[in-house]
Formats: sequence, C-alpha cells, structure tokens
Amino acid sequence: MPLAHYLLLLSICLLWAGNFIAAAWAVRSFEPITFTVVRFALVLLLLLPLLRRPPRDQWLRLLACCWSMGAIHFGLVFLALGRSADVSSIALLMQIYIPLSTLLAVIFLGERIGWRSVAGISLAFTGVLIMGLDPLVLSQLDVLALVMASALSLAVGTILMRGLKGVGVLNFQAWNAALSVLPMAVVALVIESPLERLPTTLAEPLAWVAVIYSAIAASIIGHGGFYWLIQRHEVQRITPHLLLVPLLAVLLGILVWGDRPGARLLIGGGLILAGVLWISLRARWRRRPAPRPEVN
Repeated sequence: MPLAHYLLLLSICLLWAGNFIAAAWAVRSFEPITFTVVRFALVLLLLLPLLRRPPRDQWLRLLACCWSMGAIHFGLVFLALGRSADVSSIALLMQIYIPLSTLLAVIFLGERIGWRSVAGISLAFTGVLIMGLDPLVLSQLDVLALVMASALSLAVGTILMRGLKGVGVLNFQAWNAALSVLPMAVVALVIESPLERLPTTLAEPLAWVAVIYSAIAASIIGHGGFYWLIQRHEVQRITPHLLLVPLLAVLLGILVWGDRPGARLLIGGGLILAGVLWISLRARWRRRPAPRPEVN
C-alpha cells in the first residue's frame, strides 16, 4: 500500500474514533434520537445530488440494510452514549459486531468456519463477559444492553449488505439517511419532544459542531475514503487496521472525555480486539490464493 493510501487509512480511523467523542458531546445538548435525526438530515442534504434509484428488485433489501445499519444501529448507540458515564467501554464493546457478523454468516449464509475462527469468536465473547464484570459496566447494564443490540443490528446489516447490488457507497449513504430520517423523526417527536428543547440546542454551538463533524467528517469523508481504498486494495489487507478505531477512541476518551477505564474493562476490551484481529487475519489467510506449482 502506498504511503499516501496508508496515511488516508490512518486518518479515517482517527475520524471514526473522534466520532465517539463528537456524539457523546452532542447528546449532552440533543436528545439521542433527535441527534440521530439531525445527523441523518444533514447527510441527506449534502448527498441528495448523489441519490440514485436502486435496481427494482433491491428495494426491500435496501430498506432493511438502511434501517439495521442506520436508524436502529445509530439510534441505539447514541442512546448508549447519552446514558453512559464513559466512551471507552462503548467503543470497545461495539467491536463485537465482527464476531456477530461471522456467526450470522454461518447461520444464514451457510459459510463454514474452522476451529481457529471459533476460537477467535469465543475469545471476543469472553472479553465481553469480563468487561461486564467491570464496576463501571455493572453500574450501567442498560448501556451494555443498548450497545450489544446496536452491534447485533450492525451485524445483521453487514450480512444483508453482501447481497445488495447496484448501490454505490455514497448512494447507499444517501438512501440510508433518506430512509432512516423520517421514522426516527417520528420516534423523536413521540418520546423526546425535541421542539421544546430547540431554544436550548440552538444556543449550544459546540453541539452543532459535533453534528457537523459526525455527518461530514465521520460519515461522508470517512466512509467515502474507506470505499475509495477498498476499490484499490484487498479488503482483508485493510480491515485489520480498523482495530485502531477502538484503540484511538479509548485514548481520546481518556485524554478528552476524562475516562478512567478499570483493569477488567481494559482486559476484556483487549480480548475482544484480539478475537476480532484473529478472525480478520483468518479471513485474510483463507482468501489468499494458493501458490502455483513450479514447472520444471
């Protein structure tokens, strides 16, 4: 990978890690679902010129992908950030979506995995159990449940995305915003009464900076740059580097948000990342072409 491409990948990891801090800051002024709606509305506004009609037979799958990877996933994780006392635990726990995606691929797509991949999945879930015993996590089990549900929704969307055809990444992001913003707006109006808090949120410029960062830097630039990279390099060469995202998020949580992760949280998070790395590397090795026999 050329140095410029590698630096772009590192920048994307930093942007995505910073999104945890930006979202945690935004939900101090916005209600979580309202923040989700505003973020999707801004993404839709910016990407509206790129909105293209998908193939006729892809509408149902596109809707399911957008709701699982958009409305449900983001709504739940922003709810978790709004309730959580820290950012680090959420950034680490979210990585469980990769083992969950692997399990769902086995169950619903008939993919086969070996005992080494099973060991990686078991290691990741062991990490979740250890993190669940951390005093900070024990004191906010509702946050743990929300993050796990968000990770499961993202894993479901990942599986559905494998069969989605004729929709580019920016077009998908535009549809993701378009199909998610209305139902989430209805939910926000019913349970959060955002109009009552509008004068307060308008008076919080940093909250709007966080919205702009989340929509433009993390979503449009981050995902757009990532798609540009996977068009030019093997996915298996790039995905292991994404483990930098939770590591950077934890570091930012400590430096910026004041997180003080305990030993169980760090050990459990380390096991999750080790399991995810092992699964990613196994996938890369499994797809590596066999060497051609030498011709004498």
